Amino acid sequence: MQTPLDRMADFDLSEAQRQVRASVRAFAEAEILPHVERCEREARYPLELVAKLPPLGLLGPMIPEEFGGSFSDTLSYGIICEEIARVDWVLASVISVSNSLVAGAILRHGSEAQQRRWLPKIASGEALCSACLTEPGGGTDLGNMASSAEKCAEGWRLNGTKVFISHAAHAGLFLVVASVDRAKQHKGVSAFLVDPAATRGIRIGAFPMRTLKRDQLAEVHFENALVPDDALLGEAGGGFPVLGAALDLGRFSVAARCVGQAQRCLDLALPYAQQRRAFGQPIGEFQLIQQKLADMTCRTQAARNAVYQLGRMKDAGIPRASMESSIAKLMASQAAVQNALDAMQIHGGYGLSEEYEVGRLLLEAKSLEFGEGTSELHTKLIAEFMLGMRKQ
Repeated sequence: MQTPLDRMADFDLSEAQRQVRASVRAFAEAEILPHVERCEREARYPLELVAKLPPLGLLGPMIPEEFGGSFSDTLSYGIICEEIARVDWVLASVISVSNSLVAGAILRHGSEAQQRRWLPKIASGEALCSACLTEPGGGTDLGNMASSAEKCAEGWRLNGTKVFISHAAHAGLFLVVASVDRAKQHKGVSAFLVDPAATRGIRIGAFPMRTLKRDQLAEVHFENALVPDDALLGEAGGGFPVLGAALDLGRFSVAARCVGQAQRCLDLALPYAQQRRAFGQPIGEFQLIQQKLADMTCRTQAARNAVYQLGRMKDAGIPRASMESSIAKLMASQAAVQNALDAMQIHGGYGLSEEYEVGRLLLEAKSLEFGEGTSELHTKLIAEFMLGMRKQ
């Protein structure tokens, strides 16, 4: 049965986009959702669930068909990220990292040889992707990274440490950023496509987390890791243009994932408020609970509107939409966190129980508020765009 929020979400989608939502939601609920809590308890990376994505075209929604992908449009890609994230952060991250960051960067800046080597492997699932960006000394300030890339006769030697790296232990392709000249700050940043199986000097260590145990986040060390010249993506010192366009789409996909998690919190809170009774009536009949549910509904749809607007701008051919990507990321991540808080409050003490999802969703939503730029960064960026201090 369609809910009022379903009608709002689907109002101006095409029939094909509605079918994408319906089919991905049905798949996610039937094939992914029953296994998420078990994988989290066992701290087990869900490789068997990842393997279900390629046959449905879900690992290549932004990769052209000539490279084995299933490209349709950016908004449909956002809907896929939203619906997968509604049931599982990790599977949605696999799709997001592979398409927004890695495949997107290869499509825009890669050579023909790089595209033909890597894009079919990404779409087929042969090469899962991992983006090695964040460092121990900071994640947002990419212009001052400590990781270095030194030119040598055989290619490039990479040194440095990356942290909070998703999918690293299972990846067949790393997108690595390192500086060829730290004195040049952002103009020294370069991007590399690294095959971890063929590269000596890469050490992957565990990075224990209180949440997302099934993602097995890692610390990746590069110790004189030698990569060939053809690993360089774009030009030496040209990593920021590579990242800039990738981060627009990355923030879009992360924002879409936040909308999915915000929606899941609402989906869980509504039936609980109808079933849980206190003082002789369902708690959903108390005005303060109704206030929370109304606020959750409004912020979910407001965030979704911002994300869909950004997707439509990309589909219209706008190359850079940095302010809009910051708006979408800020609104959606804050909606996911606040919805999780409200859902936990509605569940009361059960919100902390392993029997219910909402406690896990809170920690996962908070991680999305950090990823692809913190809320503080995006607030600053939006203000600077509006004040004319920064250009698109």
